[in-house]
Parts: sequence; C-alpha cells; structure tokens
Amino acid sequence: MGDAAHAELLDHEVYQKPFKVQPDFEFWDTPDNYRERHIGDDKLPDKMKVWRVQNTGKDSGGVVAVAYGFTDSPDAEVLALGFNRGKQYGAVGVGRHGNFLQWGYSAPPSKMTDAGKKFFVNCVCYIKRFDGKAPLVRTTSSHRLYTLLLAALINRITGDKKEFFTGNFPSELWEKYASDPNGLVQYYKQDMEFVYQDRVFRIDDELRSLGINSNRSVDALQRLIGLLQDQTHADTARGLLARYTNESFASAEQWQQWLTANRDRIFFSDVGGYKFFVAPKGYLLPDSR
Repeated sequence: MGDAAHAELLDHEVYQKPFKVQPDFEFWDTPDNYRERHIGDDKLPDKMKVWRVQNTGKDSGGVVAVAYGFTDSPDAEVLALGFNRGKQYGAVGVGRHGNFLQWGYSAPPSKMTDAGKKFFVNCVCYIKRFDGKAPLVRTTSSHRLYTLLLAALINRITGDKKEFFTGNFPSELWEKYASDPNGLVQYYKQDMEFVYQDRVFRIDDELRSLGINSNRSVDALQRLIGLLQDQTHADTARGLLARYTNESFASAEQWQQWLTANRDRIFFSDVGGYKFFVAPKGYLLPDSR
C-alpha cells in the first residue's frame, strides 16, 4: 500500500479526537492501476491529494480490503483509503469491521509521521467503543460491482479465456460476449439492482418479472411476502425469499411477523451471500457509525 492515504474522510471523528490529526498534503501521480481498474463513468484526475502516514520509502504493498463490498453491512466502515499500486482506487487502508480495527500500514511508530501517530492512537481509542460487537457478516461472495471489473478483463486473459468467462458469467452469454467486454459491462450495468451470485454472476429475471425494482431493498421483501397470498406468484415469491434470506416460514403471516418485528434492523449484504440479515437488538446504536 505504500506510505500514504488519500485525503478523503478527514471529517470522520477518528481524525478529531482525542488528538487533532493535521496531515501535510501532497499531490501524487494517479497510478496506472487506478485507471485500469476504474469502473465509474467519471475520469480520474492526473494527480491525487494524499498525506503520508509513514515514511518507509516503499511504493507498493497490500490493502486490508478491496473497494467493493467492504461497507455493505452496517458493522463496517472505511477510516482511510490507502494509496496503492496494485488494487483499485478506493481500496481500504484502515477500516473497522465490527470490533476489529484493520490497520494496513506496516511501519513502527518511529517511522510514522506525526499525523500518522495521532491517527493510529485515535483509531485504537475509537475501536474500544465497539467492544463485544463481533462482525455480523463473513465474506462468502463477491460484491456485484465485480461484474464490471471482471467483464472488462475478458480480452486481457492470457490463459483459458472460456474457463475464465464461464467461471464468472453464465455460459449462455459466451457466444454473444466472448469478445465484447464493453457489451458485457453494459449487460450487467443496466441491471445492477438485479445482480446476484450463484457460483457465477446472474441477473434475476424472476424478480424483475414481478415488477420489483431491486433485490437489495427491504421493500422487495414486503412485496414478496405480499405475493405469497397470490396463487399466481406464490411459488416464485417463496423461491425468491429462500434465495435472499436465511429464513423459512410456513405461512405469509409468519413472514410478515418476522419482517415487522425486525424491519429497522434488516440489511442486505452482497458479500455475505446476497442475503438479508438481521442485526441483533441493541447492535446498531446511534453513535456506532
């Protein structure tokens, strides 16, 4: 990851107390890997504003988490974006997942900048607030945005291209998109709210056929539960509830009771297996983010 962090996120309280973190800013050339892995429509600037956390002279290294999916559950947050020459822009340099502080820098305090030392101490103080709050989600799948990154790579594969393609995308898409990465990117991009992973990345046409706009909206749960009482769509709705939750109830009434009792604590996680989860009571406190 190198020695620096990007200058975003400095309004987070972890930069304010118990010590005020006052970085010295620099402008560094945007790494080529950022451009190669960028999936947004915007253009990255030629230089990026960063600040040194440490002084080791290293210009590369790992990150604690990639950009996609780290914050798709309410128990995780990014505290610093790490400047890196291997992953995409937005990769996590310092993060919190439940009661774990993930510190991606390698230097001892003797090689940290003054701002880096204060930031580290503040992070240690901050994580104490989450004592006993174990992570809610473990990674079992890749975030839906990976479809765009992987699709863009299909013409760069030097090994068995078909094996790579069918290992990530449905085999029925091979003939149409094998040599059309831009077309495959658009195929997923236009239906991003219906993407899920079942070994490969799929578009949920069953959900869309019901007039539901997203598989990760809590409103989708309400619609599916309502359709359990519709003889025409009950079987499809029941199958989709099994796909997107870890629950199993015999009746629509039981499903509704579960949703009503837990609605304010339900969240959806791509990396957790494209499922809705329920945070434990008292886990999501007003000051926990």
